[in-house]
Amino acid sequence: MATIDVDFEVYKALTIRRETEEMTCNDVLRQLLSLGEQKSSENATENLGALVYKGAEFPEGTQFRATYKGQTYTGAIKGGVWLDENGKVQNSPSEAAYSITGNHVNGWRFWECRRPSDTAWRSIDSLRPKK
Repeated sequence: MATIDVDFEVYKALTIRRETEEMTCNDVLRQLLSLGEQKSSENATENLGALVYKGAEFPEGTQFRATYKGQTYTGAIKGGVWLDENGKVQNSPSEAAYSITGNHVNGWRFWECRRPSDTAWRSIDSLRPKK
């Protein structure tokens, strides 16, 4: 499956056009391009979309967790988007942290993740490419 980079404005426009949580950005693009629905036999990995933030890749099924004021919050990559524990789409680690704390927080240091290939939790900041 090919990966394309889009800017935040395009991603936001695609996300807004999702009619259900199950609808992927690929589904939105197919609809906009009048390609019709994708047959499941065409692409067996249609739900294996990865999300990439600033060079760090989070494959489908990646789990997130953070503890704030004694409570643990969670999220996961589902359908190629970050969904918090309430099913709300989060557009960045910092946005997800802000939705919990109400303060501007460095989301890269706030969150831990466990990707499907990982055996342990790790800071998502450790996944960013070093400049």
